[in-house]
Amino acid sequence: MGSTVHTSNVTELILTGLFQDPEVQSVCFVVFLPVYLATVVGNGLIVLTISVSKSLHSPMYFFLSYLSLVEISYSSTIVPKFITDLLTKIKTISLQGCITQIFFFHFFGVTEILLLTVMAYDRYVAICKPLHYTTIMSRSVCHCLVAGSWLGGLIHSMVQILVTVQLPFCGPNVIDHYFCDLHPIFKVACADTFMEGVIVLANSGLISVISFLTLVSSYVVILVHLRNHSAEGRRKALSTCASHITVVILFFGPAIFLYLRPSSTFTENKLVAVFYTVITPMLNPIIYTLRNAEVKNAMRRLCGRKVNSGVERQ
Repeated sequence: MGSTVHTSNVTELILTGLFQDPEVQSVCFVVFLPVYLATVVGNGLIVLTISVSKSLHSPMYFFLSYLSLVEISYSSTIVPKFITDLLTKIKTISLQGCITQIFFFHFFGVTEILLLTVMAYDRYVAICKPLHYTTIMSRSVCHCLVAGSWLGGLIHSMVQILVTVQLPFCGPNVIDHYFCDLHPIFKVACADTFMEGVIVLANSGLISVISFLTLVSSYVVILVHLRNHSAEGRRKALSTCASHITVVILFFGPAIFLYLRPSSTFTENKLVAVFYTVITPMLNPIIYTLRNAEVKNAMRRLCGRKVNSGVERQ
């Protein structure tokens, strides 16, 4: 009996999208297209500035450039399709396309979580062990931490996909979301997905909880340590940490909100998902550059160099 059930005859899935009203969808298109372009340009500018600026070669900026690279990739997994779907009446995606989207969404999402954790560790070493900072955060260590973040994202995503591809899909083929994610696709599988749900939640939950606890404990230790610093030292240290804490809250806040509440209230879930798939990746470059004089100055020099070379050519 069990073996006959495990045949998938669904090859194409239909996404319900964010809103059904065509006028609202048109407004969303006009709003979200510039947001996505700003995400790509803003994060791309950070990557470019850090790679060409001699003054931004510390581990903090090394990690920031990779975070921006992940932001572009993470956003590009969901947003281009979401934006083009706003202009179509029926939003379709192949089953393979759907599983591919889930893979990359989780891959880049977890890589970002691990990079944010690495960045918190970097700030902890810089503030609490300043004399040993260059030894502890050597170039090879930084490369290993970045590689470890990518590897962690890959392993996590492989687990999620191995769980999903074994499920049978025999209809209905309508997913109540604007992109493919695990819980919406589990709902259209024609099998009991309780165990798969437990594995997926344990996999995502474990990484999120461990990373979140590491982040929180890093900043608690930093804040305790800062009590012994001068007012000026405290202000400088808190200034660099504030950007990172803001990004962490923006990233983890919606995710925790989604996972800790019942999945029946789905319209709200979709709106929260818009925040962390579309809005947050755009905010990160703004947060980091607005609060960081070194990055702002390097960007000004970069833009000045471009203008000067353009003038010389003329």
